Parts: sequence; structure tokens; C-alpha cells
Amino acid sequence: MNEHVMTKKGHETLKEQLRKMKTVDRQEIIKEIATAAAHGDLSENAEYDAAKEKQSFIEGRIKEIEQRLSGAQVIDPAAIVSDRVVFGATVMLADEDRGGEVTYQIVGVDEADVDQGKISVSSPTARALIGRNIDDFIEVKTPGGVRSYTVIEIRFE
Repeated sequence: MNEHVMTKKGHETLKEQLRKMKTVDRQEIIKEIATAAAHGDLSENAEYDAAKEKQSFIEGRIKEIEQRLSGAQVIDPAAIVSDRVVFGATVMLADEDRGGEVTYQIVGVDEADVDQGKISVSSPTARALIGRNIDDFIEVKTPGGVRSYTVIEIRFE
């Protein structure tokens, strides 16, 4: 079974999403299907077809989340003690190309959200950061070109 590494917070968020899908979303779609079915002939009922398609999506997503959770390797960043960048680390970088600073937390694929400063452990930037120390210089090949950073701070929270 393929394990999915994720932070403790990411694991809790995924469990909450699963709970909501099972208890709220499933019930809503059942009502939508019943309402659409009450409109008559199912062979030409676009509302019914749309509701059944939505139900199929929800059930597929529930199955996917259950598989990810069952094979999850959960790591609590607050429990990590290291002077190197590892999974779960929050890393402050000096942006050598654009000036200023950027901060990223290295998280699992399911948790990645660049707008929130969370990058996937499989992203080019995270791969370049893993194993680095404070004051290390890195260059990262990104779709937008090569980016240069210096590690300023590593913390685990």
C-alpha cells in the first residue's frame, strides 16, 4: 500500500472533510435525487442526471480520502527537533532574485496551498530545501525559471 505523508494538521483536516462528506453532503445529494426523481420521467430528467453525477463524484471522493487516510504516515512538525530542513519544517528564505523574504512549510501533497505558504514535499522548491541548513544557498528550477534563495530560518510548529 502506498503511504501518503502528511502533517498532523493536514490529517485532521482530511478527516473533517471526510466526516462532512459522509454526514452532510451524502444527505443533501439524497434529497436532490429524490426531488429530481419526483419530477417524472427519469430518461429525460437533466436534474436527476446531474444529481446522480454529483453523487458519483462524492462517493468517489469519499473512497479516495479513505484510502489516503488509511495509508497515511502522519508527522507532527511540533515534535521534530532538527537543525536541517525536513518534512514539516517551516522555512524562511531570502529571495535572492526579487529581494525580500518568503516563508514556506513543507507539507504533504494533499495539503499543499501556495497561497497559504504550504508547498508539497514533491515540489521542486521543497526537494531543493530538504536536508539544507541555515545560511545554505539553493537554486531551484521552476516553470518560471531558475530561482535563488538563502535559508534564513528553520522552525517546527
